[in-house]
Amino acid sequence: MPISTDSFFLDPATEGTLQARIQQMVAQGILAGRFMPGEKLPSSRKLAEHLGVSRITVTLAYTELVADDYLVSRGRSGYYVSENAPEPPSFPANAEGTGSVDWARILGGQRYTMAPAVTRPADWASFRFPFIYGQADPTLFDSANWRLCALQALGKRDFYSLTSDQYDADDPKLVEFIARHSLPRRGILARPEEILVTMGAQNALWLSAHVLLNQRRRAVVEDPCYSTQRWILTQARCQLDAVPIDEDGLNPDDIPLGTDAVFTTPSHQCPTTATMPLARREQLLQRAEREDLLIVEDDYEFEMSFLKPPSPALKSLDRNGRVIYIGSFSKSLFPGLRLGYLVGPEAFIREARALRATVLRHPPGQMQRTAAYFLSLGHYDSLIRRVSRVLHERRRVTDDAIAEFGLSVAGEGAYGGSSIWMKAPEGVDTEDLALRLRDKSVLIEPGRSFFAAPDAPQNYYRLAYSSIAANRIREGIEIIAEAIGA
Repeated sequence: MPISTDSFFLDPATEGTLQARIQQMVAQGILAGRFMPGEKLPSSRKLAEHLGVSRITVTLAYTELVADDYLVSRGRSGYYVSENAPEPPSFPANAEGTGSVDWARILGGQRYTMAPAVTRPADWASFRFPFIYGQADPTLFDSANWRLCALQALGKRDFYSLTSDQYDADDPKLVEFIARHSLPRRGILARPEEILVTMGAQNALWLSAHVLLNQRRRAVVEDPCYSTQRWILTQARCQLDAVPIDEDGLNPDDIPLGTDAVFTTPSHQCPTTATMPLARREQLLQRAEREDLLIVEDDYEFEMSFLKPPSPALKSLDRNGRVIYIGSFSKSLFPGLRLGYLVGPEAFIREARALRATVLRHPPGQMQRTAAYFLSLGHYDSLIRRVSRVLHERRRVTDDAIAEFGLSVAGEGAYGGSSIWMKAPEGVDTEDLALRLRDKSVLIEPGRSFFAAPDAPQNYYRLAYSSIAANRIREGIEIIAEAIGA
């Protein structure tokens, strides 16, 4: 297919004859990298009609460009960008700092680029020992049935669900599955008006923070915790306290007086995987009622409870509507899905829905309907059972290797999950360790970004087994132990 004529326009600021201006227009497109070697240009007739000039003018311009080796003529086939055309410059066309806009002044303190950086390389799958968290394993995912569900969602029957602007509404089939299947497994009962589909758990955290908080309100986050959660709360401009956790997770007694909202991961603390005991959950709810505070519960990995049944969700114990519950399909299916959900009192969901509508209206209808079919037809439950069996075996191999090579465990969930919180000897910087291990095709997650304080300990790291085959785990852990000097 030739390059679209819409890619060509004559800049009124250019000077010279029409022929010269057309030559300059094409040459600039090649030098800018917009027109690549081998691409076909529009015919002289079509480009002349588009530009409102005579065909002979375009033909003469093309002929001159052929002479200068920008183009090559292939007889009746037409004109193409020459393989010998000058290459675009390697430096960016509009480097930072050029132009008249003072971005440093305009942006001021509003710097979203200060968020914690992702330490996982883009080519993580090419590493032999990828002990990283939250990535899909292609050997486990049921791609065949997902493909069939996607085709079904693209059918004529679902045309309006796929193509309509639902404004602030969600796919009723997906909401129904969440209400009738996902939530009851966690002991939660909710009406459709109390459920909102989100673009993953992270979007749910963002919506919760911006509905519940402002500059006058105080929030509590666990320390350590999911680093992006802490950054979301920082951007909400609230007064933020990072409360250190213990082996049972967040201690309600450590929550400062005057707190308005608590963000917690009670069933599977991130990243330590600690589980909050039932008595402590009741204590947290009692304090919430007594001091009129709200709780946001991120239940991000409850499906991966292969060691024993998961503890009841905090939301299931809530009798006064003080818990906002967050669930996610992106963890159990694949991270690129970006589907999660919020559950809370109708008044809260109404405001969160309105906020979501102003930012992104609603998650894509085709993704929602595909997921609804995959879930309701039983493929999801089959996938969870298969993944749980595999993770159970990988966990067994990981535990054995950790014991064999003398590594130290700082936290391991009693219910399963897909990672273990590790502690290297004092003096070991795990960010430096991670860089050295990359040269040996080993990936680990340094723990520094999970902590709030600038002087936080640097010898923690997370060892995940969701993306590595069981037969590679022992060898990878041996390499880690050698690098640490265990």
